[in-house]
Amino acid sequence: MSTVWLSLQTIKLTAAESVIEARQWYGQKMCETTVDNLRKNGFDAFYVPTKEEAFKKALEMIPVTARIGLPGSITIREMGLAKALKERGNPVADHTEPNLTKEEVQKARISQLTSDVLLSSSNAVTMDGKLLNADGAGNRVAAMIFGPRKVIIVAGTNKIVKDAHEGLMRIRDVAAPMNSKRLGSKCPCGLTGTCDEDQCESPERQCNIITILERRPRLTDMTIILVGETLGY
Repeated sequence: MSTVWLSLQTIKLTAAESVIEARQWYGQKMCETTVDNLRKNGFDAFYVPTKEEAFKKALEMIPVTARIGLPGSITIREMGLAKALKERGNPVADHTEPNLTKEEVQKARISQLTSDVLLSSSNAVTMDGKLLNADGAGNRVAAMIFGPRKVIIVAGTNKIVKDAHEGLMRIRDVAAPMNSKRLGSKCPCGLTGTCDEDQCESPERQCNIITILERRPRLTDMTIILVGETLGY
């Protein structure tokens, strides 16, 4: 094996490592700026590099006897947190459980509003410290704002945007199409991948309610965990 070939491989490896390092550095800086501004807006917020660390931190924050409200968050399920809490024995109000009747689904949604701990993600987190979310039924955004004793929001770097304007664009152009596809929705974005707000009259519409939390609701204990990875939609 020639010295030249080894040198070329070393250069390639070094270049690849530098790309990864630059991406990690950029993601961390975005998260740190966002965390600082979330704190200025009254939220308890912090950054962790990996979903494994976010999993551990969230689990530590949740008492083993706490009643959990679990709206339809892909992030929480992708982390394995929903499964871990159920296996640990926490009572979990999860309206996405299979084989539930319509009445049981509604009961689970209502239980989320009065849970000890609500676990969710956010459709967008702005670098100036705001949370933006869209909902079809309203149970998720309602529970985020008022009701549960504790709200824990986990979001990956893919959810971070510059400001509320970009957050609204992200909801309509990124989060809603993917979520509509997952749910088999017949909304325009679920069929074409592109938002057509003027023509979206489907009963399965995902953006019936859009909320902007500019500051922490004063009666809600809310923690935001930003993760240096891509999570959810």
